[in-house]
Amino acid sequence: MTFFLTPVAPVRSRYRRSAALASLPLLFWILCAPTALRAQEMVAASSSAEVFAALPAAPEPQSSSQAASDEEHSDGQSKRILGILPNFRAVNADVHLPPQTVKEKFVTATEDSFDYSSLFVPVTLAAYDYVRNTTPEFGKGGVGYARYLWHSAVDQTSENYFVEFIVPVATHEDTRYYSLGHGGFVKRTTYALTRAVITRSDSGKEVFNYSEVVGAGAAAGVSTLYYPSRERSFSNTGEQWATSVGIDALSFVVKEFSPDINHFIFHGSKKFHTASSD
Repeated sequence: MTFFLTPVAPVRSRYRRSAALASLPLLFWILCAPTALRAQEMVAASSSAEVFAALPAAPEPQSSSQAASDEEHSDGQSKRILGILPNFRAVNADVHLPPQTVKEKFVTATEDSFDYSSLFVPVTLAAYDYVRNTTPEFGKGGVGYARYLWHSAVDQTSENYFVEFIVPVATHEDTRYYSLGHGGFVKRTTYALTRAVITRSDSGKEVFNYSEVVGAGAAAGVSTLYYPSRERSFSNTGEQWATSVGIDALSFVVKEFSPDINHFIFHGSKKFHTASSD
C-alpha cells in the first residue's frame, strides 16, 4: 500500500496547482468586470457629451421686439411714420453722431427717393394737382393722372438729391433731422418749422439751411426742363420752390411728433409733452 499511495500525493498536489492556475483568469475577470464596465460607461458618456457639444445650437425664434427693431433706428426713431411716410433722416436731438460721409448723404437721398414708402407724397400731390387742373396740358382721365404722377415723382427725386446730397456735400451740412422730443406743442412745432431754414453743419454748429433753401430752388429750376413750355414761367417756378420748402417744413413737424404718434397707436396711450412739463 505504501508503494502505491506514495506517488499519488504528488499527483494530486500537481493537479490542485494546475486547477488553481487555470481558475486565475476566471477569478480575475470576476473581480475586474464591474470596474471595466463602469469605465466603458464613462467613456461612452463622455463621447456622447462631445458629440452633443459639437452640434450647433438650435436658432432661437425671433421675438417681436427684434422684428420691430428692423423698422427702427438705434435711438428708437421709426424708419417709416405709420409704416408709410419715409423717416430715414430722423435722429434724437441728444444723440451725438459722427459727421455724415458723402456716401451716407447719397444713400439717404436714394432711400427717400426710391423706397416704396416714398410713393405716398407723389401720389397725393398728383391727385391734388389733377383735381385742381394745375397743368391743363396733361389732360384728363387715367393718362392725365399718369402725367401728373410721373412729374411729381421726378420733382421729388430731383429735390431729394439736391437737398440731401448735392448741396449739403458742397456746404458741409448735416442732412439729418434732430428731433427735439421735449417741451410743449408750440415749442416743438416752432422748432420743427424753423429747421427748414436752420440746420447743423457737419461740425455740429447751427447754420443757415442752404441745403433746403438753395437745393429746393435748384430742383424747381431743373423742373422747367420737363414741364410744358407754358408752365416754364418765373412765377410757376417760384411757386414750386415755395411749395417744396413748405412741404419739407411740414414733414419736419410730422417727424418731430412721430415717436409720440407711433407709441400712442402701437403701444397704447402715452402722455404727450405739454407746456406745463417745461
